[in-house]
Parts: sequence; structure tokens; C-alpha cells
Amino acid sequence: MRILIAALPSDARAEAIALVKLAHTLGNKLREPQSKALGDGLFELRRNQVRLFYIFEPGQVIRLLGGMVKKRDRIPAEVLAQMRGYQKDAREQLKRKTGKKG
Repeated sequence: MRILIAALPSDARAEAIALVKLAHTLGNKLREPQSKALGDGLFELRRNQVRLFYIFEPGQVIRLLGGMVKKRDRIPAEVLAQMRGYQKDAREQLKRKTGKKG
């Protein structure tokens, strides 16, 4: 995620950093317009130009999955599919780590 944020133009980078700090401070109390639930445990952090996608994990952990610079109001289907794939991978990693089945 650091690479994604570092590669952003300076104004978008500032937005992304502000969003990450806000998520760190407010956690699951963060609501629209800065955060939006996308269903099935996937969320997006939102600002003027930037969208960052994340999930919650046990122990008050927020896992950032990826992001994009907004070019339109809707999330492109391929970006959403990619984030869902990252979400699935993260869940599987967590299950292996904790030894949970199913």
C-alpha cells in the first residue's frame, strides 16, 4: 500500500494519507461520506480523488487492500472484482494463520 500511495500525485497522496489517518483514528465508527460499505465486509475510504479499499480483521485491525484515483463516480467492475479477490485472499490467510476451518 505504501507503494500505491507513494506513486500518487502529491494532492492525491495527501488525500490518501489523510484517509488512512482518519481510519486509524475512527476505525469502525467511520461513516459516509469518508467511508462506504460495499457489502460482504468490503469498505472503501473516499475523498475527492482517491478510493482506498479495506476490510476489518480481528483485533481492531484494518487491512488496506488497494486503491485507485477516481476518474468517475462508480467503481469500475474490474477494480471491484480485483478488490474482492484480495478480500478473499486476506480471509484465507487469516484462516490459515488462526487455524480456523471453513
